[in-house]
Parts: sequence; structure tokens; C-alpha cells
Amino acid sequence: MTPPDLKLPDDVEALKAMVLAMAEKAARADVLEREVADLKARNADADERIERLTQILKAFDRARFGRRSEKLGSPSTDDEQQAFVFEEIETGIAAIRAQVSKGRERPDGKRPPRPRKGFAPHLERVEVVIEPEDRPEHAGKQKVLIGEDISERLDVMPAKFRVIVTRRPKYAFKNEDGVVQAPAPAHIIESGIPTEALLAQIAVSKYADGLPLYRQEAIYARDKVELDRKLMAQWMGKLGFELEILADYLFDEIKKGERIFADETTLPTLAPGSGSTKTAWLWAYARDDRTFGGSGPPMVAYRFEDSRAGECVARHLNGYRGILQVDGYAAYNKLVRSDRGNDGVTLAGCWSHSRRKLSCMSRKARRSQRRR
Repeated sequence: MTPPDLKLPDDVEALKAMVLAMAEKAARADVLEREVADLKARNADADERIERLTQILKAFDRARFGRRSEKLGSPSTDDEQQAFVFEEIETGIAAIRAQVSKGRERPDGKRPPRPRKGFAPHLERVEVVIEPEDRPEHAGKQKVLIGEDISERLDVMPAKFRVIVTRRPKYAFKNEDGVVQAPAPAHIIESGIPTEALLAQIAVSKYADGLPLYRQEAIYARDKVELDRKLMAQWMGKLGFELEILADYLFDEIKKGERIFADETTLPTLAPGSGSTKTAWLWAYARDDRTFGGSGPPMVAYRFEDSRAGECVARHLNGYRGILQVDGYAAYNKLVRSDRGNDGVTLAGCWSHSRRKLSCMSRKARRSQRRR
């Protein structure tokens, strides 16, 4: 049967064309229906996987930040490994969402705007202007600028090695005795191959970014730059010696402050000759007066020690007079003992540790009442 409003042409060729058009339309409808069904199945599978990954992520969140009764696995689980798991889960979720959203682009090629933090003002801006294509129908017409769309993307220039070639010409005077030449510039590594910029790169990567020298060795090898880790270790030792005077100056400036914040933490350290690690301590002393109306920059100094004894902090803060904010560790109490001559030090507590102590006292009181 044919619809009542459908008029068939009398011409055979026109009728054939109509039939072919209807067949193509039906074929496209079948393809579209199959694509829709496939997309629905992919969406359902992706939603299920996203939900499963999200639940895993929540479980790891509880394991890391929840109460002790909610923690999963062994208490000795490495936080860095948990952070790695979080990153991998987030990456998996993003990949699934990208797969699902593929083919859903808007007709104009633009995606919906979303809130975004602006980039730091000190970053270099490189402007790229994309002019519209000149088409034949635009010939002879004058374009008038009525506006523009601006977008910002974060770019990076990978670090690259280069060789600094220093030439110091020698000159002799005609018909005169003597030779003149500019003196060689001073370097941290005398007669060595690294510039000060390379030393800074290695030091920041090792101590600030936690990138061991053996990993840096492999990274640099990709650029066909062979830097042996033992050689870099020697450079770091020399650099540490040269920077010691700066570290002492920074600590002296910190001790001039009205208040200092002190804390200590464990630091696994290789035990020479044993092939294992031992527990060392890193003492941190910070000065930050911004919350008290001060204009000075925040500063922090670290001191490495093999022990957590009170003699360490007493030696570090010898001669300091002011407020020392600390946790409840008893070693800091030695600073206020009259026999040590540090009666100018005033200890200040920490709200977090105070609440923890009050909470412990409250639990003990409740247990005592239940026993009664």
C-alpha cells in the first residue's frame, strides 16, 4: 500500500530514481538504528565501569583518610602507592568518558564552556592569530572586525641540552714582550663539564622533585647525553658544600624572627656497607609572619640528624629568643630548662595536637566512668 498523498511519477526513469532514493533512505535509517543501539550499549558498559572505578576510588579514599576502623589493608601501605592507584583510576575514568563522548561534538566544533582558573600572569604569552579562509565569493568585499574569540592553552618547551663553548683569545703586542688573555671565569666545578644551570637542574630534580640520580641518568640518555650517576653524586656533594654558607645564613635569618615553627620527621637513609636503610631525622624550622601582618618572605631551613634527641634541637636553636611553636614532643621542653640558659624561649602549642590530647583525655574519662 502507498500513502494517499504519495504521487508516483508516470516516467519510468523518475520512478526508478524515487525507488533508489527510498532504498538509500531506508538503508541509512538501518545504519543509524544500529549505531544508536551500539552507542547505548557502549554507554551502559562505560557507565558500569565508571561506577565500579568510582567505588574503588572511594574505598581507597576511606583507606587513606578515614578513621582507623575504616582503613583497608595493612597500616604500612605506602601512601605513594595509594596515590599512584588514585591517578590510574582517574586516568581510566577519563579515558572511558572520552570514548563515550566521541562523536558527540557540536556542529560548530566547539565544546560547552566550563569554568577554568586563569594561568599565572608571569607565564609567557605567545599569540597565534587564525584568519578566516579567503573564498572566491569574498573577492572585492572589505572585512570589518566585529569581535574575536580568545582561548588559552598551556604549552611547554621541553628542556634541551646545549654546549657552552668559551673561547679566550690570546694576544701578543707587535714588537713588544708579553701576552694578554682574559682570566677563566670561576665555576662551582672547576675544570668540570657542568654549568651552574645544569647543577641546579639536577639538584632540584633530586631534592625537590624526588627524582633519583639513576632515573635522571636514564632521562638524559634519551638525548644522547651520558651523565654517570656517580659523577652526578660527586657534583651534588660539591654543590652542597658550596651552598652550606647560604643555608647557614638562611637559618640565622629564621632565628631572628619573633616566632618559629618547628617539627621533625623520619627520613629513611642508606646505611653504608650494610645494603639496608636506617631511620634518620629531618628537623624543619620555618618562619612565616604573613598571618601576623609581617612583610618578610616565608623561609624554612632543614637540619639532618641521625637521632631525635633533645640535644639536636638545643644545638640548632642555640641563642634563639622568641616563641617556638611545636607539637607535644617532649624534646622541645629541654629548651626552657633554666640550666641550659635558654630561658628566653617560649613554647607555644598546636591546636591540632591540643585537640588530639583533649580527645584522648575525654576517651579515658569515659572508659573510667564505664568501669565505675
